[in-house]
Amino acid sequence: MQAVTKWLDRPADYLPVWRAMRDYTEERASDSEDQIWLCEHSPVYTLGQAGLETHLLKANGIPVVHCDRGGQITYHGPGQLVAYVLLDLRRARLYVREYVSLLEEAVIGTLREFGVRGACRKPGAPGVYVPDPQGGAELAKIAALGIKVRNGHAYHGLSINVDMDLAPFLGINPCGYEGLRTVDMASCGVRADLAEVGASVARRVTPRISGEGLCG
Repeated sequence: MQAVTKWLDRPADYLPVWRAMRDYTEERASDSEDQIWLCEHSPVYTLGQAGLETHLLKANGIPVVHCDRGGQITYHGPGQLVAYVLLDLRRARLYVREYVSLLEEAVIGTLREFGVRGACRKPGAPGVYVPDPQGGAELAKIAALGIKVRNGHAYHGLSINVDMDLAPFLGINPCGYEGLRTVDMASCGVRADLAEVGASVARRVTPRISGEGLCG
């Protein structure tokens, strides 16, 4: 069954979108279609299910939402692509670890397509990283992952920093890592259209979750 991709209204408030994907997951039947929701959120900090408030350093008036995904704290805002994948893992014959790897590979492939060099995984730290464009010794984070699995169905997903105000990341320990540098495609020298980045991610995720193999 082919997954359906749709764009949500932009910018999208976080709470209604979270509730909608949670409701869809709770109500879906064995023949319900998998869906990929692409969006750009209004500014918000989200804390995962086990998220520690100590990683929120200064909110600066940005709303904070405690949600049910995995992971610690992150920021969503204008200029960032968010892709929520509502997936029947059992029907796709994917284990959670394979699924996380699939999402990371889709991000790496998308970044490569647009000319961002050196995108990679970092052992023990989910997400996608790139060499620090300012020459720092440590890798910088450009994409975050956080999922929730309920009764074999996954929701939440990934975010890629495309061209955004990165200052709000200074108000948190991104993903629970003190001093982790966060960058976007623009700071790596790549200007890209958010819709085109979203289309690239969906094009890479859809074949795998539909059982057709991974697009390069």
